[in-house]
Amino acid sequence: MNYWLIKSEPDVFSYDDLITKGQEHWDGVRNYTARNNMKAMKTGDKAFFYHSNIGKEIIGIVKIVKEAYQDPTTEDERWVCVDVAPLKKLKNPVSLAAIKANPNLSEMKIIRQSRLSVIDITKEEFEEILNMSK
Repeated sequence: MNYWLIKSEPDVFSYDDLITKGQEHWDGVRNYTARNNMKAMKTGDKAFFYHSNIGKEIIGIVKIVKEAYQDPTTEDERWVCVDVAPLKKLKNPVSLAAIKANPNLSEMKIIRQSRLSVIDITKEEFEEILNMSK
């Protein structure tokens, strides 16, 4: 299993919106690194759902339920999307400030590549953030 972090502005599409829908395609990504990360996602992988711009915090966990396919928001074949479904809303969201303050997360890509909307993370980073959310 692989681990990821996906970002969305909560006023555009929030974790609660995903809960309401039950499943949704993660579309509109127009960055090659983020696209390549989505192409690497496998059914059953887990991802943190991060609210960007407003809140700047990890709010929940999703699972990948459908692997990469043509993004329906464009006819350009270079761009893909995946389908995600909510798994669990975190009891206590984990802020970007808390991530930056944790020495165990100093190499996390959300710190080094902050504008990337789909980021791979390690199992250790995933577990550390879960612990921080308790």
